[in-house]
Amino acid sequence: MSQLNTAILSEPTPRSTEASGIDHVEMYVGNAVQAAHFYATALGLTPIGFAGPSTGLSDRMSFLMSSGNIRLILTSPSTLDGPISDHVLKHSDSVSDIALRVADVGVAFEQAVRSGAHPVKAPTVLEDDSGCIVKATVAAFGDLSHSFIEHRRQSALPLPGFQPICHTLPVAPTNVTAIDHVAISVEGGQLGSVVDFYETAFGFKESQSETIATDYSGMNSKVVQSESGGVKLPLVEPAPGARKSPIQEYLTFHNGPGVHHLAFSTPDILDSARTLRRSGVCFMGTPRAYYEMLPARVGTIDESIEELADLGILVDREGEGYLLQVFTTPLQPRPTLSLEIIQRKNAHGFGTGNIRALFQAIEREQLRRGNA
Repeated sequence: MSQLNTAILSEPTPRSTEASGIDHVEMYVGNAVQAAHFYATALGLTPIGFAGPSTGLSDRMSFLMSSGNIRLILTSPSTLDGPISDHVLKHSDSVSDIALRVADVGVAFEQAVRSGAHPVKAPTVLEDDSGCIVKATVAAFGDLSHSFIEHRRQSALPLPGFQPICHTLPVAPTNVTAIDHVAISVEGGQLGSVVDFYETAFGFKESQSETIATDYSGMNSKVVQSESGGVKLPLVEPAPGARKSPIQEYLTFHNGPGVHHLAFSTPDILDSARTLRRSGVCFMGTPRAYYEMLPARVGTIDESIEELADLGILVDREGEGYLLQVFTTPLQPRPTLSLEIIQRKNAHGFGTGNIRALFQAIEREQLRRGNA
């Protein structure tokens, strides 16, 4: 993001510190040009903005991708040394920042730092001809950070420092509309302290807790979310078992904690999954027995079970509603970052009834990779 025309802010008038939603997610990647092409042609995100050496950034190149309310920044280094290069070398393509939308950056930043978050960047105005945003950043854990974003602009490009992209390849719409949640893997034994960090530094609350065990491995999971529910972060840690937990496999290949998967919401998961598969996206396999047992477990649903089975879509009942979800295989050679596509039908959970089946599917893939 552009560092031109910046000024340190004076103390703002206190307002709410609550994060109302995820403003954007930034990933550090080895090649932003190729990554943008993949996220456009395979995942249906439209590149709407570009920043790099030609726009005044000497150390990086970034593409701003969009679909509905999703904003994803893909950034790669243009120099051999520096924090972006170090991040990519250590983690491969990986989420570096989950930016939170707040009403007052100054108050949110002060509260987080006072509660123990390490400050990375003080509240700063970033502006261009279309207006400005206010941004501050704190460290989370590992190499993951959280920025606070306060918008003071009206523009087709929601973030300053980017030049519009007028000519792009046609994108097959996948109908993903928002970032539903971001799942994060943490080191074993650290889950409780990470939950405490989000509760004290960000005012989040724990909304769900789960322990999953298969015949071979397991995990512990807790969900933290903002008061409004606009930000949801499932947190998982490996649990001991006869084999290496898939969460431990992630931690090993990612070289530490980080974002395990991004979940994109859709109003029609069947259409989205078909389009993604035609574009070459691979989904996790699900045993046929899962679908044979599905009617007894979830009752009547609108979708054809045959179609769900063909696409590997999972279903979980929640009260009067249910959700549908499907998971991709890892998006790069390291078995780390993947995507979830989710459709909610009056359901607010994360597919608790599916987690064991999903975990077993990941274990099978892990065994094929020789990492069990």
